Amino acid sequence: MTDHSESNLRKRIGLLGGSFNPAHRGHRLISQHALERLRLDEVWWIVSPQNPLKGTADMSDFAERIDSARTVANDRRIRISNIENELGTVYTADTLAALKKHHPKARFVWLMGADNLLQISQWKNWEKIFRIVPIAIFPRPSYSKKALAGVAAQRFARYRIDENQADRLAVMQPPAWAVLDIKPDAISATRIRAGRSAVKI
Repeated sequence: MTDHSESNLRKRIGLLGGSFNPAHRGHRLISQHALERLRLDEVWWIVSPQNPLKGTADMSDFAERIDSARTVANDRRIRISNIENELGTVYTADTLAALKKHHPKARFVWLMGADNLLQISQWKNWEKIFRIVPIAIFPRPSYSKKALAGVAAQRFARYRIDENQADRLAVMQPPAWAVLDIKPDAISATRIRAGRSAVKI
C-alpha cells in the first residue's frame, strides 16, 4: 500500500495505472525513465481492482497482482498503491480527481503508453484526465504513430510540449502532455500470460 500521507504533498509524483496482470519489466522501465526524464520524486503504480474495458476471465486475483507489482518494482522510488480499492473508484478520471483533492499541492503526472493514448477516447470522462494532470506518453511498438493521429492526440494537439521541456511537465498547468523518445520495450502482460498458457499445454 502506498503511503498517501501529508508527507507526499509537495512531491513530484508519476502515476502509472493499470491491471498489472502481471507486472513486468516494461512497467519498471517506463517508471525509471519517468523518474529521470521528468525529474520525479516517486512513481506510484495504481493497481486497478478491475479495468472496466477488460474482461475478468484471465484476470488474476487483486492481491496476487499487488504482490507481483511489489516483486517487479524493486526500486525504493516506485511505490505500489491500492488507492482505487480504498476509494472504490473505477474510472481513472475519478481516481485522479480524488488524489488531487487529497493532495492539492502534489505535482502529479499521469504516465501511459502510446497504446493507451490511442484508446483513451473510449475511457469515461477522458477529456477530464487531460485537464486534471499533465500526461507523459511512452512509445509502444506498432502503436505510437497511430496514437498521434488518434482522437485524443488531435483534440489536445495544441497542448503538446516539446520533449526537451519534459523535465518541467510536472509543474505545468494542465492540459500539457509530452511524448518521451525512449527505446520501446515490446514486452506486454498479454504476451506473458500467453507464454504461461503455452507452458501449461
